[in-house]
Amino acid sequence: MSIAAAPYGGARFARSPAGLPARSLGNGALWLAAFLSGFVIEEPAPYELYMALVTVVWLACGLKLRREFGPLIICLMLYIAGGMASIPMAREMGEAMMYIAISGFLAVTAIFYAAVLADDPDRFRIIQSGYTISAVLVAAIGIAGYFQLFPGAGYFTLYDRARGTFQDPNVFGPFLVLPTVLLLQRLLKDSVLKNLHLLVPLAILLLGVFLSFSRGAWGLLVAAVLTVYILALITEQKRQRRARLIFLGAAGILAVAALIAAALSIDSVAEMFSQRARLVQEYDGARLGRFARYSLGFQMVMEHPLGIGAMEFNKYFPEDEHNVYLKGFTTYGWLGGTIYILLALWTLIAMVPLLFKARPWTAFTQSIFAVFAGHLILSVFIDTDHWRHMYMLYGLAWGMIATDKMERRQQRKQLSSRRAACHPGPAILSATSGLRSAGEQAR
Repeated sequence: MSIAAAPYGGARFARSPAGLPARSLGNGALWLAAFLSGFVIEEPAPYELYMALVTVVWLACGLKLRREFGPLIICLMLYIAGGMASIPMAREMGEAMMYIAISGFLAVTAIFYAAVLADDPDRFRIIQSGYTISAVLVAAIGIAGYFQLFPGAGYFTLYDRARGTFQDPNVFGPFLVLPTVLLLQRLLKDSVLKNLHLLVPLAILLLGVFLSFSRGAWGLLVAAVLTVYILALITEQKRQRRARLIFLGAAGILAVAALIAAALSIDSVAEMFSQRARLVQEYDGARLGRFARYSLGFQMVMEHPLGIGAMEFNKYFPEDEHNVYLKGFTTYGWLGGTIYILLALWTLIAMVPLLFKARPWTAFTQSIFAVFAGHLILSVFIDTDHWRHMYMLYGLAWGMIATDKMERRQQRKQLSSRRAACHPGPAILSATSGLRSAGEQAR
């Protein structure tokens, strides 16, 4: 199977010996990668093993690392370099080496997603399909586990909270947000009556996020939905369609309120909700709680330019950092901490112009932007450093950024070609005048 190089807009794929287009095989492999991203309850997860294989195969078949997403590659390389420099600072160097190795692998997955989208932006549909189906299945497993719908279902819960096929409910909930937003985008853009079949998976995803009892996931969902809704209102030009969006927004609020009310009618759900809905938990405001550790942790890293090493923070304090920006400095040193903040802001700013361009993938880009921005805020309170879907978000964002850059460069080339055709250059004019002079002398 081989992939021949091709101009922007997609690669030219050869056919496999069996006659099946290699393009179909590659797209199928990409779909499976997105699908497996939801099954990480044990390590190494099937996702890691599969991504290691599929990345090597795609690169061997000609997948390009383009300069348009070069900032992602350079920043991730510097981030991992900072982590490698911090390894000698750790008491348990074996644990630290393994942690940074996983970080390096996840960085490769981000680059992989950026490369496949930059090669052919229409592949966003494949990734969206695989991710959404995975999330609905994972959410259904989490819901079934929470309500003990089958023997052994308790395995898919933790601390009386749904976790699905994840190790932690705080990862399970945020994982479901992107496909939830994508389905809502579909309902906002197209006819609701033609998309009634989407209401069932949407309800499953919403209930899954709710039963994770993750305050971060709840806030992330609200922020992401509000962002895409406001973007839809801003970019919609027709007054009638704006009125429709306002109606759908009001109907959506009522539907979600009804879903929550139905869930809260169950005593165990209501009890857990009242406990988790408190803004500040005991472990947040305690003497060495989450918020106190932020201040003390940043004071510590001021004295350690190379960081203190991976998996070391909980040896100084009762728990881990629970803040990815603090962890950037403790685990990856001043270099890694600074680079991560730079990469996060660079990604966010570079995506803004894409939100208002009429493209087939604009709705997808808006959803990625909304969920990614929400994750950056969430990262202040939760350690998202090894979240697989967080690295996927970085890759998808830069794939869209690269697509826009390549498209603009191609448009500039076409414009230059048209100008050259309409206005001949000096050399052509000089040659033309010379021919005219020679003709006049011959006469």
